[in-house]
Amino acid sequence: MRREPMELAAVATAAVPGLTPTAVSAAPDDPADFDSALLLDSEGKRWRVRSPRHAEASARLETEFLVLRAFAPAVRAELPFLMPTVAGSVRLGTLSTFVYSHLGGSTRSVEELTGGSPALAREIGTALAAIHDLPLDLVNNADLPSYTPNEFRQRRLNELDQAATTGKIPAGLLLRWEHALEDVSLWRFNPCVVHGDLHEDNLLVDGDRVSAVTGWTDLRIGDPADDFAWLVASNEQDFVDAVLAAYTSARRDSTDTHLLRRAALSAEFALAQYLVKGIAADDAEMVAEAEDMLTSLDEDIRRHGGQPISVEPVVTLEPSAPLPPVQPAPPVQPVPLKAVPAVHVTPIPPEPGHGAGDGVGPSANAEDTSTAALSVVEIRKN
Repeated sequence: MRREPMELAAVATAAVPGLTPTAVSAAPDDPADFDSALLLDSEGKRWRVRSPRHAEASARLETEFLVLRAFAPAVRAELPFLMPTVAGSVRLGTLSTFVYSHLGGSTRSVEELTGGSPALAREIGTALAAIHDLPLDLVNNADLPSYTPNEFRQRRLNELDQAATTGKIPAGLLLRWEHALEDVSLWRFNPCVVHGDLHEDNLLVDGDRVSAVTGWTDLRIGDPADDFAWLVASNEQDFVDAVLAAYTSARRDSTDTHLLRRAALSAEFALAQYLVKGIAADDAEMVAEAEDMLTSLDEDIRRHGGQPISVEPVVTLEPSAPLPPVQPAPPVQPVPLKAVPAVHVTPIPPEPGHGAGDGVGPSANAEDTSTAALSVVEIRKN
């Protein structure tokens, strides 16, 4: 069930003893998973409340709580942005609601971000690099998911098979995604720490500066391209290139040649994941929305080609003009044949002056391997 901001304010007072809200407003979040609100208390402090809408979302919030605890003060101090701090939580039935200390800055739409200054693009690129350069032990010690490139690719292939069974994915998209997932050269990358749920609602911006990053529910070791998917989906190539340039300059790892290709695949495939999620939740409105977006994507790719994702080009068969009908062949006229032996053998003539097989004369002692030269001799024992 959906919780209104006023209800979330009441829940927050149970999670944080002494909290007295004086004002409340809705906060942007993933509406399929969370209800969120911003609170102002009697002392002028601000708080954020996140309440899960189902068990899987609640588990993600509990995972985030473990993640935030894993970020020791020394690690946080190295980051160019702030991170949330959990102030309290309360369990309502089987679901856990969390209250966070407020972070400065505000969210902006994708259009506002991509239409921003070059300085903002550099800030986003630097923030992404800082996340991807976090120590791998941070994730491993928290027992969070970790994938090698091949494991990650196989996971996506399994998800593609699951999406295909719905019968609601356009055939052209299935072929396009399958080809990219089977293009092994595309999946040569160095796994790193990945935010996993990065998009405009989890970036807080103050002027031209990224002040904080929120939404740490899907931290893992995997493909860094996943954190670029939301940017690539904006179709603002100049802004994406500026972010990538700052990112590449700030990263301590080697350049990832095909990062944007995999990011484009991740952005497209997110629609299939959204569809499967809607079907699992038995949400007809969510399924219909996903189908509309998939159809629009398929039509756009067929009309304009779409963003390149595979390294190897997809071979497609263009429809051709119908072939003319096949004319029946004329009947074959039989040709009379003379009976001939299968093998023509020329007989060997007898030598002059001797009858065939008389056993006398000069030729009698000559070696003869034919059966005509053999005589049967009766042997008797005494």
